[in-house]
Amino acid sequence: MSQPPSIFDTALIGQHLTRRDGTGDFVTDLVLADLEDRLAALIRDFPRAAIIGPDIEKLPVSGQTASAGFAFERHAAFDGEDDVPALEGDDYNLIVSLLHLQAINDVPGYLARLRARLKPDGLLMIAALGGETLTELREAFLVADALVLGGASARVAPMLQVRDGGALLQRAGLALPVADVETHIARYSSPFALMAELKALGAANPLVARPRRPATRTLLAAAVAAYAARDADPDGRIRVTLEFVWLSGWAPHESQQKPLKPGSATTRLGDVLGQNSDR
Repeated sequence: MSQPPSIFDTALIGQHLTRRDGTGDFVTDLVLADLEDRLAALIRDFPRAAIIGPDIEKLPVSGQTASAGFAFERHAAFDGEDDVPALEGDDYNLIVSLLHLQAINDVPGYLARLRARLKPDGLLMIAALGGETLTELREAFLVADALVLGGASARVAPMLQVRDGGALLQRAGLALPVADVETHIARYSSPFALMAELKALGAANPLVARPRRPATRTLLAAAVAAYAARDADPDGRIRVTLEFVWLSGWAPHESQQKPLKPGSATTRLGDVLGQNSDR
């Protein structure tokens, strides 16, 4: 089978992550708070659970469902040549992947390999940056590139669309797939402050096809002006969209609910509505 094209330079992402300067990572904080809420809504025990993320020190060592607490095995994302960390065995009850999927070159393969590590009725939960993330920065650079260079360059990575999430889960062999979105709007004092934080968090341009020459002052000034013209508030601060796509699916098991076969219904819709459905 042919390998999918390399869109992301994952080795470069790993290098960027090692150069982080300790800046507070509120993006990961948002995702972890959402994960805590989602786990708390489950009535389920997870005797063996793993969690994957870019910053292993920020990953929780334990979790809590509505019925029981459990321990997490923590695994670092972007730590080596393989997309999937070394999960041992195929008996995980829960695998959580945070802020990793959006920079995977072979997304179907990644999901299938995590699915293979789950025992029957095990749960896979994933949070990834969605397609609307940094849309303001992307549009500002498109304007600047067209104005200064006469064309567009790959400066902001493409990200997952929620509409594709369910199909990807089903392709990986997961049952009861669910895909939903959490959207947050952050504000920064200027586009330069946003770009500085992205660099400090190790989130600089990870694309294989990224421009090899640093952006010029003229290009940056044009991007800042375009950003301020389109997405600045009256107080001068600029808006930034952060979209998190959440995916979840279960390893198939005979105990799970299954859809009825077409034509197997025993009650007419008209009877339920209290109306005569004959025409």
